[in-house]
Amino acid sequence: MLAHVGGILLGWIAPLIVWLMYKDRDEFVRRHAVHALNFQILLFISMMVSALLSIILIGLILLPIVWILGLVFSIMAGIAANKGEEYKYPMNVSFVK
Repeated sequence: MLAHVGGILLGWIAPLIVWLMYKDRDEFVRRHAVHALNFQILLFISMMVSALLSIILIGLILLPIVWILGLVFSIMAGIAANKGEEYKYPMNVSFVK
């Protein structure tokens, strides 16, 4: 749960720390940390692209949408992890495996 919800405040750093600490100890936590890390990296890239697109004003619309989606999906993933359920982000790319 910390990997998902920690990403709200610390971005990709929180899931990276959880993944590095638990990758050899607990398969369930490792899987969730990897999913959270991949999502936070994708979210970071999306935020940077939106910030660049704010030059032509479309980024001003995209930036809050990306932020809200990241917040909602991270909370949903944290709740699922707390219940012991698997969670897959609706849009995710496997940067880390």
